[in-house]
Amino acid sequence: MQYDVIIIGSGPAGLSAGIYAARGGLKTVILERAIIGGQITSAHQVENYPGFPEAIEGFELTERMRQQAERFQAQFLDEEVTAIGMEGLCKIVETRENKYRTKALIVCTGAYPRRLNVPGEERFTGRGVSYCATCDGALYRDKVVAVIGGGDSAVEEGIYLTHFARKVYI
Repeated sequence: MQYDVIIIGSGPAGLSAGIYAARGGLKTVILERAIIGGQITSAHQVENYPGFPEAIEGFELTERMRQQAERFQAQFLDEEVTAIGMEGLCKIVETRENKYRTKALIVCTGAYPRRLNVPGEERFTGRGVSYCATCDGALYRDKVVAVIGGGDSAVEEGIYLTHFARKVYI
């Protein structure tokens, strides 16, 4: 399939690029292997995004951006990119499902939660180990939890969990 623009990643940068490209009349596709909106989608409150003087939930923010991109005919595909190459002046983007051709490629792969790589982490993911307080916070009602991470996002997740957990360690 041929597109004017292919965007890899659908976090705020990818969604913004998609809005601008599609609004400019370019045939645009956004490829995302995980959740549309990326990591910010799980943020309980986003207080530092331009244009929103009041806090907005991460999911709501990225949902609005997705709707805006779709309004301009940007297409979203749930596919993981496995290879990128060139054929002449054309960029080739391959997924497990398809092979795409484009004049312009924008890479907005963003960030993903970092794993600790400790014994039991993989086995208990989804059974006590979580990477999204907004998604799973209610499951920790009246429990003692630990948030492991650095920077603002760990603190924000910990604060959010105080609405559910009996005690939160950061």
